[in-house]
Amino acid sequence: MIMNILELGLLGVIIWMLAGQRTGMGVGAHLFARRNKLILDSCALIDGRIVEIVRSGFVISELIIPQFILNELQMLADGPDSHKRERARYGLDIAHELQDTAPMRVIVDRTVFPNIDHTDDKLVALAKKLRAQLYTTDYNLGKVAAVEGVQVLNVNELSQSLRPITLPGEMLTIKIIQKGSNRDQGVGYLDDGTMIVIEGGAKYVGREMPVSVTRMHQTVAGKMVFGQVKEPKNVPSPARPQQTQARSAAAASSGQSAGGVRRIAASGSAGRAGAAVSSMAGQARARLRSRFKFSPR
Repeated sequence: MIMNILELGLLGVIIWMLAGQRTGMGVGAHLFARRNKLILDSCALIDGRIVEIVRSGFVISELIIPQFILNELQMLADGPDSHKRERARYGLDIAHELQDTAPMRVIVDRTVFPNIDHTDDKLVALAKKLRAQLYTTDYNLGKVAAVEGVQVLNVNELSQSLRPITLPGEMLTIKIIQKGSNRDQGVGYLDDGTMIVIEGGAKYVGREMPVSVTRMHQTVAGKMVFGQVKEPKNVPSPARPQQTQARSAAAASSGQSAGGVRRIAASGSAGRAGAAVSSMAGQARARLRSRFKFSPR
């Protein structure tokens, strides 16, 4: 009888070990592993990118959607603000899509916190209670949760970290969209949406120009790149509107002056020609009088 029990126990251990090998987890992993839990807030559901992240396999944690978050979305979906109403309905659709398509468990947690009024405080308290991570795109909530010792996953910070690094001296072709805060600065954007401030780019607004990267600055909102326009050789820079107008006015003034000079010269020449003709006529009459002398009758 005892041997049969031991044989059954040994068979169970072998089956358990074989199952662990098939799933890629050893015996120690089965004994000590703790399934990670990820709490989603309303910002995460309204953002919607969690669906693609889960689908790509980068998130394998158990997803938890608090009931008070669903209640908040439902209240916004029934509210008078049309923009908030559409976003809240989209967040509810994302929650439903996660329940239908996510490969891991998606649980609606119905824990009630009667002594806590603010939604952010409820999220932090629930994360502490379940020892879970918090997925949000709310920057302020992430800072508060980090102070409380809760690990925060922010997809905005992830996207900022995944942007390619631009090194000083690198040449880029940038379309200058608008003028910058300083007089000679222009503003453009890289392919990933990073803003680049371009020295000497104000006069090239609306054109694509070669730009040399000078430095990169990391801010709380993301990265900012600074560059300098590299003007191609033998290509005249575009004239500014004020300069063009001044040149046109100068040309018109010079044309009028030249026309006046020509008219004055022409009138002077005509006067001299008339005086010469009159002098020649007088001389001819004088010669005729000296040749033919008329006597009075």
